[in-house]
Amino acid sequence: MAAALPSLTPLLIFARIFGLLVAVLVFVWAFVFSSSFGHRSPARDDHLFDVLHPLFMVIGLILLSGEAILVHSWLPGSRNLRKSVHLSLQGLALASGISGIWTKFHWDRGFLANFHSLHSWMGLIVVTLFGAQWMMGFLSFWHWREVRATRERVLPWHVFLGLYSYALAMVTAETGLLEKLTLLQTKRNVPRKGHEAMVVNSLGLALALLTGVVMLTAISPKYPPSLPTTKQQPFFSNPKPLSS
Repeated sequence: MAAALPSLTPLLIFARIFGLLVAVLVFVWAFVFSSSFGHRSPARDDHLFDVLHPLFMVIGLILLSGEAILVHSWLPGSRNLRKSVHLSLQGLALASGISGIWTKFHWDRGFLANFHSLHSWMGLIVVTLFGAQWMMGFLSFWHWREVRATRERVLPWHVFLGLYSYALAMVTAETGLLEKLTLLQTKRNVPRKGHEAMVVNSLGLALALLTGVVMLTAISPKYPPSLPTTKQQPFFSNPKPLSS
């Protein structure tokens, strides 16, 4: 197995740095500023579900999915090993996305009452795309011999939809951060230049940077070009003399 290009190392390092920054910021926002969550009801369960929503969606859906994309750039071993790890991580990301949406259904207010904004509808689209992508990858991994020709035709679409879904998840998270911060500033008088606003804005910026690095790594060449095994003869290298 050929080694990954050294040029990918800086991208992988930046991806880890931005991923760690995103994780730290979302935990700080969820637990240090926990009073900003659970505004609909003073019940403890409501507060817990409100805190779990950003954790499931950011830590699970975006960070795990990004790591699944990066697996193809750093994990040594066979192609089947990378595909199985990729599939497993994407499955965990999908489960986190479904759990994040489930946290919005524990209030008995009906479907439309929980999904009424651009952020909520984009979230449904993202999870649906992730589910379709995972099912496509699952069928391709376990039945690759039977559908090899079909897999080769579908692969470009699988890559495109995978990167599109990942970018859309980041945009959905950004709309959620904007929606939440606007609500806090208008309804709960959170200062526009306060500490919580700085944390949320920094989280949004870190998500954008992380997504850019992950997508750049995904489209970059993974391995050095292979050298030709046979040496071609020059055009004018005919060993036979010309007949007179």
